[in-house]
Amino acid sequence: MTSTNARLVRLAGGLIAGAVVLTGCSGGSSMDMNDTNAGSSASQSAEFNDADVTFAQGMIVHHEGALEMAQMADGRAQDPRVLDLADRIEAAQDPEIQTMTSWLEDWDQPTSAEESGGMHMGGGMDGGMGMDMSGLEAASGAEFDRMWLEVMTEHHRGAVDMAETEIADGQNADAIALAEQIVESQSAEIEEMEALLTELGG
Repeated sequence: MTSTNARLVRLAGGLIAGAVVLTGCSGGSSMDMNDTNAGSSASQSAEFNDADVTFAQGMIVHHEGALEMAQMADGRAQDPRVLDLADRIEAAQDPEIQTMTSWLEDWDQPTSAEESGGMHMGGGMDGGMGMDMSGLEAASGAEFDRMWLEVMTEHHRGAVDMAETEIADGQNADAIALAEQIVESQSAEIEEMEALLTELGG
C-alpha cells in the first residue's frame, strides 16, 4: 500500500468514527431532552403545597354541606327557581367533590382534614350552619325558600373566601383553576339568590 493510499484509509476511518460519535451524541442529547421535558411536565402536574391540601379537604366538606342543603329543597321548596338553583348546585358540586378527592389520593394525602388531625377550612361556617339546617328541615313553602336562600348565600360566601385563599396561596395549577371557577360561579349564584330574596321579601 502506498503512503497516499494509507493516508486515505486513515482519513476515511477518522471520518467514519467522527460520524459515529456525533450520531451517538446527538441521539443521547435528544433522548435526554425528551426525558427531561416529560419529567418536568409530570412533576408540574403533581406539585402541591399545604394550601392546596387544605383547600381540597375543606372544600370537600363545604360542598357536602351544600349538597345536603340542595337535596332538602326537594319536597320543601315552593318557588321553582329555588328548586332549579338547588338542582344546579348539586349538579356542579358533586363532580367537584370527586375531582378534589382524586387529587388528595394522588397526592397521598387524607381525603378529610379530620383524618389528618387538622381543621378544615370553613369550620366556623359549617359549625354555624347546624342550627340553620335544623330550621330548614322544619320549614316548607315560602318560609323554606327564604331561609334556604339566606343560608345558601352565606354558605357560598364561605366557599368564595376559601377559594380566594387558594388562589393567593396555592401552588397546584389545577386546584387554583378550580378555585377561580368556584369564585366566578358562586359569586354569580350569590347575586342570583340575593335578587330572589329581594323579590320574595327576604
